[in-house]
Amino acid sequence: MSTGKSGRETPWQGVHSLNLAYFLDQYDLYSEDPESVDPSIRELFDQWGAPPETTGADGALEPTDTAPVSGLDLKKVVAAEKFAQHIRISGHLDAKLDPLKMEETDETPHLDPAKFGLTEADLRSLPAHLMWAEDSEDVRTGLDVYKRLRQVYTQSLAFEFTHVHSPQERQWLFHAVESKEFSRKLSNEKKQEVLGRLIQVDAFEKFLHRTFVGQKRFSIEGVDMMVPMLDQIIHYSVHGGVEDVMIGMAHRGRLNVLAHVLGKPYEAIFSEFHHAPNKELVPSEGSMGINYGWTGDVKYHLGGNREVDPEDPKPTHLTLANNPSHLEFVNPVIEGYARAAQDDRSQAGYPVQDVSKALAILIHGDAAFPGEGIVAETLNLSRLRGYNTGGTIHIIANNQLGFTTHSLDSRSTTYASDLAKGFEIPVVHVNADDPEACLAAVRLAFEYRRKFGKDFLIDLIGYRRFGHNEMDDPVATQPRMYDKVHRHPTLRTLYADRLKAEGVISDEEIQSKEKEIQEQLSKAYQKVKDVREKEPEETDSPHEKIPGPLPDVDTGVSMTTLREINQDLLKWPDGFKVYPKLEKVLQRRAATLEEDNQVDWALAETLAFATILKDGTGIRFTGQDTERGTFAHRHLVLHDPETGETHCPLHTIPQAQAAFGIYNSPLSEASVLGFEYGYNVFNPDALVIWEAQFGDFANTAQVIFDQFLSAGRAKWAQTSSLVMLLPHAYEGQGPEHSSARLERFLQMAAENNWVVANVTSAAQYFHLLRRQAAIIGTNEARPLILMTPKSLLRNKRTLSPSSVFEKGRFHPVLEERLTGKRSQTVKRLILASGKVAVDLETKLEEMEKKPEWVHILRVEQLYPFPKDEIRSVLSRMKNLQEVVWLQEEPKNMGSWSYMEPRIRDTVSEVKIRYIGRPERSSTAVGQPDVHDAEQERILTEALNPETLDIETKSGGN
Repeated sequence: MSTGKSGRETPWQGVHSLNLAYFLDQYDLYSEDPESVDPSIRELFDQWGAPPETTGADGALEPTDTAPVSGLDLKKVVAAEKFAQHIRISGHLDAKLDPLKMEETDETPHLDPAKFGLTEADLRSLPAHLMWAEDSEDVRTGLDVYKRLRQVYTQSLAFEFTHVHSPQERQWLFHAVESKEFSRKLSNEKKQEVLGRLIQVDAFEKFLHRTFVGQKRFSIEGVDMMVPMLDQIIHYSVHGGVEDVMIGMAHRGRLNVLAHVLGKPYEAIFSEFHHAPNKELVPSEGSMGINYGWTGDVKYHLGGNREVDPEDPKPTHLTLANNPSHLEFVNPVIEGYARAAQDDRSQAGYPVQDVSKALAILIHGDAAFPGEGIVAETLNLSRLRGYNTGGTIHIIANNQLGFTTHSLDSRSTTYASDLAKGFEIPVVHVNADDPEACLAAVRLAFEYRRKFGKDFLIDLIGYRRFGHNEMDDPVATQPRMYDKVHRHPTLRTLYADRLKAEGVISDEEIQSKEKEIQEQLSKAYQKVKDVREKEPEETDSPHEKIPGPLPDVDTGVSMTTLREINQDLLKWPDGFKVYPKLEKVLQRRAATLEEDNQVDWALAETLAFATILKDGTGIRFTGQDTERGTFAHRHLVLHDPETGETHCPLHTIPQAQAAFGIYNSPLSEASVLGFEYGYNVFNPDALVIWEAQFGDFANTAQVIFDQFLSAGRAKWAQTSSLVMLLPHAYEGQGPEHSSARLERFLQMAAENNWVVANVTSAAQYFHLLRRQAAIIGTNEARPLILMTPKSLLRNKRTLSPSSVFEKGRFHPVLEERLTGKRSQTVKRLILASGKVAVDLETKLEEMEKKPEWVHILRVEQLYPFPKDEIRSVLSRMKNLQEVVWLQEEPKNMGSWSYMEPRIRDTVSEVKIRYIGRPERSSTAVGQPDVHDAEQERILTEALNPETLDIETKSGGN
């Protein structure tokens, strides 16, 4: 039993453990500053000291009679304080949040004072300050506090803050919602402005519904307040000095947001409903240009841009990101946009981040928020060093329905927003039919983000007036809900009636606003009709947006520069110690560039980065364990074993003219790759690199590859030069550490959309990175999918002479020169890519006599296919009988399906054959000995002259 300073029983005996935690938090504040806590609580601590750290075994101590304090019954004081806290914590359970009132009643069963042993008389007898810290003339007693707290916590707004661990943040949040500042009323002018916006939103949707009957538009109706809420966030941003506001959302309400927030002309939207965007109306999109690969996208996936007050010297720029139907996968892309806008990459070292420069807004679906794992992955980025953006404002556009599925079947939580609580994100639930409550939620969100630099979530609870799309009838699966929806007035009607009752606006003024918007819509539609009826005119095809062939770039660097950089990389700060074993490895690099010594993979990469920084191009490099490298080869961030301090040599070399941001990422692929894609798209002048821990792990980021990286340019004219390093090779490590699924990237390769490579030497890697840096920011820019080595990282056959870094360049194919008689003796040309090509040459050199009938050509760049280079090699072989494609991967994987038709198109009158593993459902075997036997069989077959003789005699193909 808990006792106080004098040994007497204390008031804490009646406090449940959950509430005891509150008093412990309060005591921490009291210990630092007694004046920072409520006087009633300060009085308890003054007399009784600290609350106990723990309660009884059952979670609560038995209540006992206690002596009165300062003339009051202390038991009642504690009960009243507990009751006030209970309203703050659980008031949301009795709040009026559902516009349709599907399950709501007027009762508040969770907030019965009798459950705390309190009567109305008890509450009336208690001074207000014992339960409430706010200063208000009309709140004098505990009963007044009870009524006020019910008004604050159980009406159209409801709050969940107790999962936020920081006492300072919790105290700020509770004070904010209970203060006069938060509850201040809107001016009449502001109310009229909001109504005017709602009339626009409503009229636009009705016009589309009436004019384009049955066409999909994913209307906003039911959460109409989303547009005024975005208006308000943008207003705060403009006045707060935010330079970029990034918005990500799925398709519901997107057309309305494009029209009224992004300022996309009505004419442009209407023309898209006619399935024939016209250049006169949509100058930025042109014709579809199908013959040139310009595919475009459906209207409710498109993004937009706008400058707010463009006459201002520093206008706020709005961006709505393009987003496919993968709903929440735009989330990390938006975060990448925001971070790119916040980072200053102009100086050496890490980029300097200013979170006040950009704000991210994410609008989620109520089914998608708990349902799609990318949401949790993205929320986890919010406070990480390499990914935080100073707080995102999240809005759940809560239709209370996912497609046709009720929330009871789509989530295991009370609210759609509950996932956010695991990341300590404050949550506000708001009834979407109460405009003023919605704007109050926005004000709180923006202020919290500004003060604490953290995420905030608004659960905008509304409904969906039509089906999942306008062609869908929801009544079959949701008859009760849609009976209420069909009888429920629109928000524009509800708010107009409210303002008329308040005397804020008249019928005549409302009718004038409606007439004005109807005239605008009709005029815009008539313009579309007039243009469509004209004689079709020639329009410029956007084919020029599709990149052409890769340019021939001189990527060599003078040996003087390389030697200077190499020496500077080995200079560390005074007093900084490097792990002794690693220091020996690094110091061996000192003489690498002297006398044409051999350069390994790790040093080639570091020199590539250093020379790119010297050219003034910033680099961002992320991935799991990227600072060290999965295979402990990179070590771009050094750790002092005694102090734990870190040092990145690329930050301090004098040659660096731009920032080098290198960050270890969380154990996530989809969110991190999406983030890097967004960072790169918004900042196309930086070299942005993502490395998978193993290439296989890129599987979980497949949506980003499919929907954004491979097709973003064709769908949205969105340029990316993102580099993806995917460790790939068959080395007996089992199915999940072998294949980066090369075949998938080759299957998606078309229209010069990216480069797919599998290089086998340090110099090739150096020149390929430098070529990629050289084309960023140009029309030739495109992503680079690079299969990177594992065991080859330390294989002597990947070493390159230092002279090649000065005079060489990237070669799509590599071969040893054919000279003299040998060009006449080659009968089999083996094409291979990556590690298996190195294995084959190793085995070839181990043979007693090198056969003159076989020749090996390493295909370093798979896409774009190096047809001319391969044909040039073939032209020198006068007696060639067959071309073999050799690979480690199973026949139905790897490059074979991609390479076969292209090889056939390149060679003629020569047999084409595959050597490799047979077709398999799993990428690789799980036993190392089986792997070794298979690998030996593949290499032996490739170098077996008997197979050549037999097949030649048979004449088969």
